[in-house]
Amino acid sequence: MFQKIKYALIRFMQGRYGADALGRFLVWVALAFYILGLFIPYAWFLSYLGLATLIYTIFRMLSRNTARRTAENAWFWNKTAKLRTSFSQARVRFKNRKEYKYFRCPKCHAWLKLKRGAGEGTLTCGKCKHAFKAKA
Repeated sequence: MFQKIKYALIRFMQGRYGADALGRFLVWVALAFYILGLFIPYAWFLSYLGLATLIYTIFRMLSRNTARRTAENAWFWNKTAKLRTSFSQARVRFKNRKEYKYFRCPKCHAWLKLKRGAGEGTLTCGKCKHAFKAKA
């Protein structure tokens, strides 16, 4: 019985756009709006805003206009690229915090790393070639 339902759902979703990064983000935004609407007095409109966001997400998932949905997702990826990059770099810095000490170049603000236990040394920025003293 469940096989029939599974294949019917697969047949229904053929040619449709499905889930993507923008859709997952919109689901989290809708959930946040809904929860805020529950806990903040006189903010009932946030619950409705969350519901509208969820309906739009479902519309995007079931859409057959894949070119338009792909363009929307590409726009979302381009707008969030800087934020995603900074979070992934922060995660790497946090993971390696016991092995390396990280410094910012005073001129160009690029990240540089120095092995812990190396003592005091002169770091030279690979981007702008500015040299400065740092203590690990």
